[in-house]
Amino acid sequence: MSLGRSSAVIAAGTLASRVTGLLRSMVLVAAIGAFGLANDAFYTANILPNYVFQVISTGVITAVFVPLIVRWSTAKDGGQRQLSKLFTLGTVVMLGVTAVALVVAPLLVSLFSHYSGPQFDLAVAFALWCLPQVFFYGMFALIGETLNARRVFGPYAWTPIVNNVVSIAGFLVFIAIYGGGSMPIEEWDPGSIALLGGTATAGIVAQTVALVIFWRKTGLRLRPDFRWRGMGLGEVRRVATWSIAMLLVGYVVTAVQQQMISTASGENASVTVWQNAWLVFMLPYSLIVMSIGTPYFTRMSEHAAAGRDADVRADIGTSTRVLGMLIVISAVTLMAAAVPLSRLFATNTAEAEGTATVLIGFLFGLVPMAVLFIVQRAFYAYGDTRTPFFFTAFQAALAVAGALAARALLGDAWVTAGIAFSQAVASLAQVILASWLLRRHLGPLGMLPNVWAIGRFTAAALPAGATGYAVYLWTGGPGGWMLSGLAGAVAGCVVIGLVCSVIYAALLAIFRAPELSAVTATLRARLGRP
Repeated sequence: MSLGRSSAVIAAGTLASRVTGLLRSMVLVAAIGAFGLANDAFYTANILPNYVFQVISTGVITAVFVPLIVRWSTAKDGGQRQLSKLFTLGTVVMLGVTAVALVVAPLLVSLFSHYSGPQFDLAVAFALWCLPQVFFYGMFALIGETLNARRVFGPYAWTPIVNNVVSIAGFLVFIAIYGGGSMPIEEWDPGSIALLGGTATAGIVAQTVALVIFWRKTGLRLRPDFRWRGMGLGEVRRVATWSIAMLLVGYVVTAVQQQMISTASGENASVTVWQNAWLVFMLPYSLIVMSIGTPYFTRMSEHAAAGRDADVRADIGTSTRVLGMLIVISAVTLMAAAVPLSRLFATNTAEAEGTATVLIGFLFGLVPMAVLFIVQRAFYAYGDTRTPFFFTAFQAALAVAGALAARALLGDAWVTAGIAFSQAVASLAQVILASWLLRRHLGPLGMLPNVWAIGRFTAAALPAGATGYAVYLWTGGPGGWMLSGLAGAVAGCVVIGLVCSVIYAALLAIFRAPELSAVTATLRARLGRP
């Protein structure tokens, strides 16, 4: 399979996973609601395994294990002997971390929430069911990276769909037994807690088992091997150290934000709304930035390794403009469709409008995050993980200050949206600092044409977005068919999306934007077509 075809398989799997993930979130909201004490307790507990695993993923799997897996896979035996040691070590590490996480579950809930009384107890109960996910997340990543190293790309991208399908089925069972919507916190019993928390964990177990089925394609037969000395784990310690430090800084931000957001839990947008809005926000980032930006990173790394700094600067400019053209209209379109889109994750119009304010707050940071993706990876192309730590720490300080300011200045109804917007502002400041630091390393980056291009994209996107929002108002706005139910919300999003896209494309054609042809060529390359 060619690189283009492999990339297309991965991109398609990512899209399918994201779409089914959105469906999963919709069913979960139908089961437990979007506003309330109990659903916020569950969302906090269910995200804890991700927080714990990310430390292991970034510091151990990504920085240490993956380079070793790739290197060993080129050996005559396919790395079978060394991979046996690695998988044994990985299994022991994951089991140990999971056990510790279960023991300190109350502490983890305290770090990432401001709950008390019955809500805190419920969150801890959910956490005890959800934290075993840490082990299965770890094994899933380890097996998936080995498959990728053996050029078996599809399963790692597609098997998360299994998690979503299993979760959806479990949540539907929950609805059938306990009914849908927010359930008073005093009505939760061991059975309902076990069904909801167990379903979330069963989905992660299922996706890991599904990935194991494809292991035979590696041609490897692994055995337990506890002789770990001489594996070369210390070779990338410097990279892992800075990566973990950067992640821990991010956790400080997350802890402060979640503490502030959870104070609004109950009748206002809080933890559940924050996570659902973030899920929508990350959809265009994952599909556009990760899919299209990654090939540019590969080329940038090649040019950096060859000492061709001028080509690296050209790569930065081209990728920024190409991504900017797609990301700007994505942000504006999602803003125009924010209320009907949020209706998918709400049980009524009022909740949809409250969710939309949080989503819009996030969306102001979509373009800065896309540009940061390119700038940050320019540092990585030169093997520099130290500098990104410092501009990430700068962003973290601003985000923490923004969260504290939002809590002090805004009421419960607006604090979550305010924190989302403050994060977007912090991201903008971060990318400005990061670009300045990169300029010191590479010399003039020629960012002015990039800024001008994003300005042109914005000039084309704003009337497109305004027209899309006018369509929403014309159909009745809050009292119209777009918010009448899930079907109306989906149809409304499609209509607004089409209107915005057509107008945007027409205006870009009038402006004769050269990025149109670049995007077309990139997409054709991703599909493996000439």
